[in-house]
Amino acid sequence: MPVLMVATYNDDGSVNVMNAAWGTMQERDTVALNLSETHKTVKNIRKRGAFTVSIADAAHVKEADYFGVESGNKEPNKLAKAGLTASKAETVDAPVIHEFPLCLECEFVEYQENEYGCGVIGKVVNVTADESVMPDGKLDMSLVNAIAFDPYTHGYYKVSERVGDAFKDGLQLK
Repeated sequence: MPVLMVATYNDDGSVNVMNAAWGTMQERDTVALNLSETHKTVKNIRKRGAFTVSIADAAHVKEADYFGVESGNKEPNKLAKAGLTASKAETVDAPVIHEFPLCLECEFVEYQENEYGCGVIGKVVNVTADESVMPDGKLDMSLVNAIAFDPYTHGYYKVSERVGDAFKDGLQLK
């Protein structure tokens, strides 16, 4: 599972960040996050109508894990306690965490809850990336050093090497 950092603003304008390992892209411009309404993040998303999703990297695994083990309902200054910084996103009313190299700016679309789970749906309206992961002006995912979560062993793993070409390699078996 990708390790996603979901950032919002609290009522007082401070930054809230949570670790959401249960999330994915539904389509090219749609994000789905499996989050219950008890999360401070969900309350903030519904109030502000926006959030950002950053890809956690290996250099910040301790901070990423902290955002998952500490509740925004109990600790209002999680970002400061983690020693990270943020600024307002270009297109939505949500923060961008400077230390994570890739960020999706999202508008809140809807909250879904049914017998199969619950979650936040967002429309990606802008993507920002640090220059360090964009040689020649194009995103190079191997430079992001993204981390993934294994729910069976509770481990984080670095994902950094391209191993194939989607929608192409499998054609060799046709």
